[in-house]
Amino acid sequence: MNKKLGMIGSIINAITVLLFAIFMAIDFNFGSYFVCILLSLSFVIMIAAFENECSEDKKVAGKIALVLSGVYSTLIMIVYFTQCTSVIHDNLNLQAAKILNYSYLGLMFNLDLLGYAIMALSTFFIGFTINAQNKKDKVLKYLLLIHGIFFLSCLIMPMTGVFAKSSGSSSHGGGVIALEIWCLYFLPIGVLSFFHFRDEK
Repeated sequence: MNKKLGMIGSIINAITVLLFAIFMAIDFNFGSYFVCILLSLSFVIMIAAFENECSEDKKVAGKIALVLSGVYSTLIMIVYFTQCTSVIHDNLNLQAAKILNYSYLGLMFNLDLLGYAIMALSTFFIGFTINAQNKKDKVLKYLLLIHGIFFLSCLIMPMTGVFAKSSGSSSHGGGVIALEIWCLYFLPIGVLSFFHFRDEK
């Protein structure tokens, strides 16, 4: 059961990252918002499966990663459930839209970045727990650890006010390019995690 859940969480994670990249490219906002909810849930399943196989001397790192994955998922579900419900269906005035609409680079956008900062920290800690026995696991381990670098940038950039000074939409231009690059980086993590759990003895 644990192995199957790890495989399921990993493949859903990979599929949702791929769909997120496609929906951004075709400017299908609702689709990209909705799959992020599924992505966050699948990430928790994936991290829980990794934590379950931790050796005793790595249990603390595993538990930290699992707790952080829950924090990430909670933040992301709040952000994107708001986009898929209140923002799409309610006729918000400008003031409310600037707070709730992700594309205005306001509160919801900042919470999104905070969520992905926490996600990066989660991958960093779970990376330490993986006992790499083959080349695929070694690549997975390093991808998870290096992904932790995003913690600092995602945490600090909103505090600088750089997004508050922007009048453009986060769904166009440089923002889309940055997110597509992230998708290219994170997609192999889901795929390699699937193979990790599939080949687990």
